[in-house]
Amino acid sequence: MHQRTLLKTGRAGPAAAALRGLMVLMALAAFVPLLAFAQTTWPARPIRFVVPFAPSGGGDVIARLVVPRLSDVLRQPIVIENKPGASGLIGAEAVARSAPDGYTLLLSNNASISTGPLVQGTAGYQPLTDFEHVLMISSFANGFLVNANHLARSFEEFLGMARARPGRMTFASAAVGSAGHLTGEMIKQRARIDMVHVPYKGTGPAIADLMAGQIDAIFDGLPASTPYVRSGKLRLLAISSQQRLAHYPETPTMDEIVPGVSGFAWFGISAPAGTPRDIVDRLQLEGRKVLALPDLQARFAELGMVLSGRGQAEYTEFIADDIRRWTPVVKAAGVRLQGL
Repeated sequence: MHQRTLLKTGRAGPAAAALRGLMVLMALAAFVPLLAFAQTTWPARPIRFVVPFAPSGGGDVIARLVVPRLSDVLRQPIVIENKPGASGLIGAEAVARSAPDGYTLLLSNNASISTGPLVQGTAGYQPLTDFEHVLMISSFANGFLVNANHLARSFEEFLGMARARPGRMTFASAAVGSAGHLTGEMIKQRARIDMVHVPYKGTGPAIADLMAGQIDAIFDGLPASTPYVRSGKLRLLAISSQQRLAHYPETPTMDEIVPGVSGFAWFGISAPAGTPRDIVDRLQLEGRKVLALPDLQARFAELGMVLSGRGQAEYTEFIADDIRRWTPVVKAAGVRLQGL
């Protein structure tokens, strides 16, 4: 009776207390592997991949080449969401404000991360600190294109027409602050010509207006414009890379005609700041596997794109360098900058 009373009131002896402690430790030991397993099950549901530009542009082309392959290796659906506006800032801000759980990713690029915030001056995020810049996918040159019926048959002829008609020739780009826009500003500065920039929300609408004769020219990424060049609807006058491309050996670089002019667009995968390290590492690992696929490499080369594969540290440093490179160009173009 005395022993039953002790057990009922919880006043157990040293042996019972030790047994109870052992049971707690055993329970914790069983829980730890379960916790570790839970942390390694990402992704356990579909992932949202935000492309901060309209469909049909160079960024959209890249996303639709890479995302299905990434979905295969991660074994989860990845849904592409086009969210254009404000040079890519709207889509980038939406990702920056998302939960850092690996289920919202951004197709980061120069316009939304480096040059766009410089030009706009009002980005609702910090490009280097509000994201985990996971992996750089690729870069590509911009082409300077005109309608197939345009009077200019070469880049030199177009510049001559622009000099003869100051303020009347127009050139379009995918967005304010895009690589095409700022390369155009660089040409204006170095060639001493006056052209009017016409920004669009993506290259799709800009190409449509170019083919309709509403604008004179466009700076556009080669992945999106290549089909139009090959079909004869657009004429490629020059490219913004520093060297001629194998697929366009007869097309001069802008630097050959206006020394010092070059510029390219770049794209990568970024996530909200604070995304767990294991998720970032997994994305980087699987992303590199995708970029190593021979058929994907061949397709990228065909579209004039250069694959990268830079990891988080290198990609972040690359972005910091890009911001430093374009800051004086934006200032010289007379764009008002805030906070610099």
